[in-house]
Amino acid sequence: MTQQLVIYPLLLQMFLAIVLMFSWSRTSWQKVISITGSLISLGVAVWLFSHVWEYGTQTIQAGNWAPPFGITFVADTLSTTLVLLTSIAGVAVSSFSSASVIPSRLKFGYFPIFHFLLLGLNGAFLTGDIFNLYVWFEIIIITSFVLLTIGGEKAQLEGAVKYFTLNILASVIFLTAIAVLYGLTGSLNMADLAGKVAAVENRTLIQVNALLFLIGFGIKSAVFPLYFWLPASYHTPPSAVSSIFGGLLTKVGVYALLRVFTLIFEIDAFLENVLLTIAVLTLFSGAIGALVQNNIRKMFSYLVICHIGYMVAGLGMMTEVAIAGAVFYLVHDILVKTNLFMVTGLIYKIKGTNSMKKLGGFYADHPMLSLLFAIPLFSLVGIPPLSGFWPKLSLISAGFETGNYVVIGGILFASFLTLFVIVKFWSEVFWKSGAPIKRIKNFPYFNRLRSYRKVQILGPIVFLSIVTLYVGFGAENIQELATRISFELLNSEGYIEAVFNNARIVQP
Repeated sequence: MTQQLVIYPLLLQMFLAIVLMFSWSRTSWQKVISITGSLISLGVAVWLFSHVWEYGTQTIQAGNWAPPFGITFVADTLSTTLVLLTSIAGVAVSSFSSASVIPSRLKFGYFPIFHFLLLGLNGAFLTGDIFNLYVWFEIIIITSFVLLTIGGEKAQLEGAVKYFTLNILASVIFLTAIAVLYGLTGSLNMADLAGKVAAVENRTLIQVNALLFLIGFGIKSAVFPLYFWLPASYHTPPSAVSSIFGGLLTKVGVYALLRVFTLIFEIDAFLENVLLTIAVLTLFSGAIGALVQNNIRKMFSYLVICHIGYMVAGLGMMTEVAIAGAVFYLVHDILVKTNLFMVTGLIYKIKGTNSMKKLGGFYADHPMLSLLFAIPLFSLVGIPPLSGFWPKLSLISAGFETGNYVVIGGILFASFLTLFVIVKFWSEVFWKSGAPIKRIKNFPYFNRLRSYRKVQILGPIVFLSIVTLYVGFGAENIQELATRISFELLNSEGYIEAVFNNARIVQP
C-alpha cells in the first residue's frame, strides 16, 4: 500500500473534483464534501511526509516502463513538504470559501475547480518529468483562470486577461525550453537529464536553454521585471481565491527554479549574477510598489512579489545555508500570505471597503480579532521570534559567507519597507478613528453571523496563525527540515539513485 502512497494526493484531489461535479447545484453538499475531503487530504499529506522523512525519497512509475522512459513521480523531502503545505492551505481556504464565497459563484463550479487547482499544484510538486511539469502548470493556469473569472465582474475579467496572457507567454517559453532540452539530450526525465545535460559539449547552448527556463519560471514566480500581471489580477477575485493564489501559485514557480537549477543546470558565475540581480530588483520593486498602495489587497499583492526576492536570493547564492534560508522562507511565506489574504477578506466583509483611507477603528470595534490578525502581520515583518525572522537570518548569514553585500542590503531594505508598510496598515486600519460601515449585499455584518459561519471564517485564520506560531517558536524543527532539503538539493545523487534504483512500477 505504501508503494503507491506517492500518487495518493493526486488521486484524492481528482476524486474530490469529480464527486463535486456531480453535486454541481447543491452547494451545501459541496461545502461538506470539500471540507471533509480537504481534511482527509491533509491526513494523506502528513502520512506521505512522515514516510519520506523516515525512509527517504520515494518514487513510482506510471505505466509499465522503467525510467527514464516512463512517467516518473518522485516524493523527496522538498516535494512532500510542499504537498503538506498545499494541504494545510487547502483545508483553510476550503473552510473559508464555504462561508465567504456567495452561492451564485459556488453554483458555477467553484469547489470542483478549486480541487482541480490543488491537483495541479500537487502534480507539479511530485512529478519527476520535465514535460509533465509543463502539463501540470497548464492545469494550474486553466483552473486559476476560471477561478479568477467566476462572477464575471469587469475588474475580474481585466485582471484575468493580463494573468492569462503573461502566463501563456511563460508556458510558450517553457515549452520551447523543453523542446531545446529534448533535442540536446533525448530525454525528459529530470533525474536522467541531470547527467545528460552535464555531458553536452555545447555549453553556450545549455546556458541559453537555462535562461529560457529562468524566464519561463520567472514569469510564473513574478520576479522583476516580469511581475506586472500579479498586482493587476490578485486583488480582483473573491478573497478565498486570492488566498490560494497569494500563498501557492507563485511558489510553484519558485519550486521549479529550485528543482531545475539544482538538479539539471549548474549555476555558473553568469547565472549567479543574473539570479542575484533579479532577486535584489524584485525586493526593491515589490517593496516600493507596496509602499504606495491604498488598496490593502493590492498592497499585499506587491508584498507577494517583494518576498519572492528572498527565495531567489537564496538560490542565487547557492550555498547550503542560503538554500536552507530560501526553503524556510518558502514555508513561512505560503502560510502567512494565505492567511493575510483571508484577513483582508474578513476586513472587507466587516467594513465594506479595501481602501485604507476609508478604514479605521478596527481595534476599537474588534479588539480580539485585531490581536489575531497581528500574528500573520508581524510574522510577515519578521519580528523575533516569529516565523519571518529566522530565514532572513540564514540569508543574511549566507550573504556574509559569500560576500554578497548588495544582496544583504536588498534584504535589509525590503525588510525595513515591509515593516513600514505593515505599521502604516496597522495605523490606518486598526488605530485611527473608524469610518461608517458600508453594508455589503449578500453578506451580513460579522456580529450578526450564525456561530457556525463565524467558525468557518475565523477557524482557518486561527488554524494558520497557530501553524505560523509553531514555525516561529519551533524554528529549530523547521530549520532541521530546511537543512535536510538544502542538502538533498545540493547533493542530487540521492534523487537520481531513487529514480533509477528504487522505481516502483504501476501496471496500466
